[in-house]
Amino acid sequence: MERAVWRKATRSGQNGACVEVSRVDTDTVAVRDSKNPAGPVLRFTQAEWEAFLDGMAKREFDTI
Repeated sequence: MERAVWRKATRSGQNGACVEVSRVDTDTVAVRDSKNPAGPVLRFTQAEWEAFLDGMAKREFDTI
């Protein structure tokens, strides 16, 4: 993941408590904790990532 270009939401606060996302290839999205950039990285297929984003847009996780 050395060549990964990590980005975070433009609305992220300055406290560093956010996630960063990187496109690994055409079918893989990587996610990491911005407070621990050397820590573990979660990888999702494009379909899994789109399902997550859809759930976020529909506020499916608001009760968690």
